[in-house]
Amino acid sequence: SRLRRLAMMLNSSCCPSPLALVDVKGFDPNDVTVTMKDGRVTVSAERKEEHNTCRGKTCSYRRFTKAFSLPPCCEKEVTYSV
Repeated sequence: SRLRRLAMMLNSSCCPSPLALVDVKGFDPNDVTVTMKDGRVTVSAERKEEHNTCRGKTCSYRRFTKAFSLPPCCEKEVTYSV
């Protein structure tokens, strides 16, 4: 199966161009969390997959985190989309 390529775009009304493009390939949109605190945006995603095989149970776990500071003019109005 092909993995869908997801990208998260962060925008602000005061900045004419996008602030960031974060690649979250391999994660479902429901697995992605965006938080903003003290002028820093953190994008994180976690995914746990369990499969039963003839030899037993297998489990894989993936985690992604990216954090960056916002420009001072853009701290009040930030939106994101996946």
